[in-house]
Amino acid sequence: MSTPLKWLDSVPWSIVVIAALVLGPAPFAPEPHLVQKLRMLAAGTLHRPIDIFDLFYHATPILLLILKTLRALQLKIYSRR
Repeated sequence: MSTPLKWLDSVPWSIVVIAALVLGPAPFAPEPHLVQKLRMLAAGTLHRPIDIFDLFYHATPILLLILKTLRALQLKIYSRR
């Protein structure tokens, strides 16, 4: 059975977890870029292309980790049927 998220199964957990832990909060001081960009988004000041790119760059590993976790749960539930 081929699904649109099949590619996610082939990505190793270690890569996704390390990327989420390192790229997500980087740089660690004075404030993580992801936090800064989310504040800008909430304030409505996220306009510059570099800031939008930064938001996606730092959020992507965390989103992949969430997707991979949900996919694993889905497969676990589906296999029990």
